[in-house]
Amino acid sequence: MIEWETTDSGLRALDGGNAEFVIDSPELDLVRSSAELPRPTDATVTCSMSKVSVPTAVVYVTPLSGGNTYELTADQDSLSLPEDDYLIDIDGEIKTYLRVESALSIDRTPTYDAVEIEFPERTTTTIGLRSRAELPSHKLTVPPTPGGLATALSHLHASHKTTGTDRSYPTLRGHPPLLQTGDEVEVPDQVVAATPNSGIEIVSPPDFEPLFVLAPLAYYLQASVGVRDRSRPVLRVPELDLEWELPEGRELERETERLLRQVFFLDCLVRNAGPYGTELSEASILDTLGLDVDVLYDATPAERLATYLSVANDAIQHRIPDWHLSTYVDPTVEHLPTIPFLLDRMSLVFRPRTSELSGSELVERSLDDFYRGQRGPGEISSVDILKPELRGGRIHGWLAEGTPIDVFRSSPTAYLNRLEFLTDDRDEIGIVVVLNDDDMADEHEDVAEIYRQRGDQLPIEVTVENGLTSPRLARTFESEYDFVHYIGHCETEGLRCPDGYMAASTLDRCRVQTFFLNACGSYYEGRELIEQGAVAGAVTFSQVLNDHAVKVGSTFAKLLAHGFGIERALQLARCRIMMGKDYAVVGDGTHSLTQSENRIPATATVEPIEDGNRFLLVYDQFSSQHTGSFYHPYLDGNEYSYLCGNESEFTMGRDEIISYLDRAELPVVYDGDIHWSADLATTLAE
Repeated sequence: MIEWETTDSGLRALDGGNAEFVIDSPELDLVRSSAELPRPTDATVTCSMSKVSVPTAVVYVTPLSGGNTYELTADQDSLSLPEDDYLIDIDGEIKTYLRVESALSIDRTPTYDAVEIEFPERTTTTIGLRSRAELPSHKLTVPPTPGGLATALSHLHASHKTTGTDRSYPTLRGHPPLLQTGDEVEVPDQVVAATPNSGIEIVSPPDFEPLFVLAPLAYYLQASVGVRDRSRPVLRVPELDLEWELPEGRELERETERLLRQVFFLDCLVRNAGPYGTELSEASILDTLGLDVDVLYDATPAERLATYLSVANDAIQHRIPDWHLSTYVDPTVEHLPTIPFLLDRMSLVFRPRTSELSGSELVERSLDDFYRGQRGPGEISSVDILKPELRGGRIHGWLAEGTPIDVFRSSPTAYLNRLEFLTDDRDEIGIVVVLNDDDMADEHEDVAEIYRQRGDQLPIEVTVENGLTSPRLARTFESEYDFVHYIGHCETEGLRCPDGYMAASTLDRCRVQTFFLNACGSYYEGRELIEQGAVAGAVTFSQVLNDHAVKVGSTFAKLLAHGFGIERALQLARCRIMMGKDYAVVGDGTHSLTQSENRIPATATVEPIEDGNRFLLVYDQFSSQHTGSFYHPYLDGNEYSYLCGNESEFTMGRDEIISYLDRAELPVVYDGDIHWSADLATTLAE
C-alpha cells in the first residue's frame, strides 16, 4: 500500500512499512494523462516537470524502443541520453519508476546524497511507486501432518515473480501465502496457477524435522516437495536423470545451508547477464570457474541447478556472503504458520539446541552490585538463561522453548502483528519517550533529541512524557504509536509508575508497534507486549547499571531511528558495555521502525595504519529484508559493487577519510567503541 501527496517541494510517498521516498521537484504539476508502465506498481502519478532530484540510489535507464539498459554506476557521476521513450528505474526505499519521452541527463551530486534527473524542457512524466513491504495475497490450508507441510512447501514459492536468476533480487520473490492447518487441503486457484514447474523435486522422510530444515532450500529452488518412507531426503532433477541423496540430522542442516548459499550466490552472479547487471566485485570468480553466464541466464531452473552443483564449494566459499539470518525452530504443528514469514526473510532453519552457560558467563551475570533497581521496594523477575548452539548467520532468531542469549526470542504472534501494522494508513511515525525514573534523565534527554533530529529528515512526531501513572502508561501502550521508549524500573508486578505498577497483561490490547523497555528485568513484560499486539521490542534479562542503560539506550535510539532492524541495532548498542548480554530482543527482530539514508543500513570499521596518516575503512551493508541486494561504496576511484553480506575494504588518507565520514551518516567502530561518522570526522580532524 502506497500513500502519496504533493508538497511545496515536489512529491512524497509513504508505505505501510514506514518507508518514505521524496521526489524533489518544486515545479511539479499534476496532469490528467498517463502512460502505461511496464512494471508492477502500487500507485501511479502523472505530472509535468523539467527536473527532479531523488535520494542517492542505483539508477537504471531502459529505452522502451529496444536496446541496452544504461546504469549510473558507482564510479560514474553523470549520464546523458538522446531523445527516446525511457523507463527510469530508481532503486530507492520505495521502488520508483519514471516513464518519460525525452532526452535526459542524470547527475550525482558532489556529496553523493542525491541523484538529479533533468530534461531539456518541461515534460510529461508518469511516476510508478511500489512498496518493498509486500503483503501475502492468499492463504493455504493443509492438514497438520508432514504430508500437509510438503504440500504447502510445493506452493509457497508461487509468490516468486520469475523462475530465472533474477529471483535472487528481493523485489522479485514476493511474500509467500499464509499457512494454516485444517482437515482438508485448500490451495486457491490463483496459487495453483502461479506455481511453476521448475523440474526440481525434494523427497523427505515423513517427519516435520527434515521438512522444516529443507523449507528455505525448497522455497528458493521452487521445488515440488513430497514425503516417502525413507531414511534420508533426496534432491532430484528427473528430466536430467540426476539425484543427490542428502544426509540426516545435523548433517542435513549443514548440507542444506551449503546448498542454499551456493545456489543463491551463483544466481546473484549469473543475473548480471540480464538487464540489471552491474560491475560486481564477486563476478570475477565466474571466469575462474569457466561458467558461461549467458547460457546459464537463459537455462531452465533444473539445468542451472545441475551446473551449480557441479561447482566445488571450496572454489567459491571464500566469496560467498555471510548469510543474514538463521532461525532455530522447534519443528512442531504450532510453528507451521510461521514458515511463510521465515521464507519471506530467506532465513535458514535449524533445530534448537542449548547448553548451560559457562563459568565466566555465569560470573558476568552475577555482577549486580550498584545496579539500578536496588533502591526500589520490589523484586525484578528472574530469567533462566541458556547458551544456544548457533550456526551461520549475522543475526539469529529463536522459535522454541527456553531463553537463550545472543538471539531474538520470537513468537508466532509477532509475525501476524507485523502484517496488521503494514496495512495501517498512518502518515507519520509516532514516537513516545517515557521517563519514570528521574535518575535516568540523561538518557531521556539524549534519546528525545535523537528522535527529534531524525524528524528533520523523516515524518516523525515525538512526544515526551514524565512520571506517567499506571492508567496513563497503559493508555500509551493501548494507543497507536510506532515506538515507545520507556525509561524506568520493572519489577515482578510490572513497569513501575508513581502510583504503583502497570502490567502488560492488563492491557486491553497493545497497539504500539515497537518498544524499548530500558528497565531492569523487563523480559517478561516485553514478551507479554508481543502477545498483546506489538511486533518487536528490546528488553533486559536482569538488573543493569544506570550508566550502561544510558549508553545502550542512546545508541539503540540512534540506530533504530536510522533504519537498523531491532536485533541489529541492539547487537551494536550492547557492544558498548561489558554486560551487553543482559539486553535482548523479543518478537520479530528483523523488523525495522524507519528507513536508512543508505536504503540498506551500513556500518564501517576504521583502523589507523602507517603511523596514523592513513586509514583502513571496512564498509558493510546488509539487512534481513534485502537478501540478494548489492551496494555501491561511493568513494573516489571505486568502480565495483558488492553483494550485501560481503565487506569491502579501502585505504584512505586522513583528509579523505575525514571527508567521507563527514557525509556518510553511519555508525563506525573505531578504537573499540561505536561512534557516529560525523562525530568521528570531527575527532580525527582535531
